[in-house]
Amino acid sequence: MQLDTASGWLNGIDHCPSAHFDMRPQGGDISLLVIHNISLPPGQFGSGCVQQFFCGTLDHATHPYFSAIEGLRVSAHFLIERDGRLTQFVSCLNRAWHAGQSCFAGRDNCNDFSIGVELEGTDDQPFTDAQYDCLVALSAALQSAYPLITEQRITGHEHIAPGRKTDPGPYFDWQGYLGRLAEKAYTERDC
Repeated sequence: MQLDTASGWLNGIDHCPSAHFDMRPQGGDISLLVIHNISLPPGQFGSGCVQQFFCGTLDHATHPYFSAIEGLRVSAHFLIERDGRLTQFVSCLNRAWHAGQSCFAGRDNCNDFSIGVELEGTDDQPFTDAQYDCLVALSAALQSAYPLITEQRITGHEHIAPGRKTDPGPYFDWQGYLGRLAEKAYTERDC
């Protein structure tokens, strides 16, 4: 898995370009990875509705919950589905609209300097092995392209928007994920 740093798009995965993005601030850095979870309708997986939501094509008449999110313009850079399938919506060079009002290490507006990864899931269910496999590979590729994203600068939405957001939630295995990511970095460094 490799990111084309000139375009900000990852090679060899599905691309589903979203119009829900804008330019990062001039001279800005890419130094934070934010992990989220999402399912649409809530608690349902594999519906294709998350992709439609991020691209602004969701038919709000198809489910009662969708009226609550009608008019929202939201995106993430990446979505990892339950089976590990990875889709990119916004170039990493651009600002996806995933974090909202947020703060990390005293710095507001995390969308300005972060990459957002959505895991298809909920706060009350474990994530799949396929999702962790994909997330580790994706994280390593992003760290290779953007070395300011250190282990200390990988966080959850709940940590940058406490009291407002709860994802990726208590079932996200931070220790296992970060351990595997560190092991991957160590192995690749020794090759």
